[in-house]
Amino acid sequence: MTTVLVDYDSGNLHSAEKALKRMAAEVGAGAVVQTADPDVVAWADRVVLPGDGAFPACRRGLQAIAGLEEALLEAVERRGVPFLGICVGMQMMATVGREYEDVAGFGWIAGEVVRIAPSDPALKVPHMGWNDLVVERAHPVLDGIATGDHAYFVHSYHMAVADPADRLAHVDYGGAVTAVVATGNRVGTQFHPEKSQGPGLRLLANFLRWRP
Repeated sequence: MTTVLVDYDSGNLHSAEKALKRMAAEVGAGAVVQTADPDVVAWADRVVLPGDGAFPACRRGLQAIAGLEEALLEAVERRGVPFLGICVGMQMMATVGREYEDVAGFGWIAGEVVRIAPSDPALKVPHMGWNDLVVERAHPVLDGIATGDHAYFVHSYHMAVADPADRLAHVDYGGAVTAVVATGNRVGTQFHPEKSQGPGLRLLANFLRWRP
């Protein structure tokens, strides 16, 4: 079994790769491979898509590598392998991102990626640092994770879902800010599980064991 961490020049993947390899070894989930090779992505058993920076830059970075987005869609849409999107990788699951300009996402979850607008003007954007999760609904990737567990965020935009059933968890930052989404074989976290200590590592382990 192989879990692929998609490398499309969107940030430093070292922490994510290290955390995934650690948890894969603990749960017996096989190899973790960081790659930009479309053939490897297309035939992966699980796909993890990270993303740091702006939504348009991440979308175009993925599309700039010949065959890579098509390979990702082959694995996730047509073969139905488990998918985890992290930060902007999660945001790309939405219908559209509205950061600087309107850019289409994968359309897996109806909704738009919009700027965080805290009701308290003392709360600064970007939303950066630790925040408490509020778990809204059960899901296998959240086994052992409860309301009040901490996760690490660095972002100015979040996914406003059209259907509340697609949101598994949020955090309070002058209003509800989406933290975890899921649909079918696809799940996404706005926070960085690889930087979120115990709860983040548990989520990665759950994902590596998950059979949608």
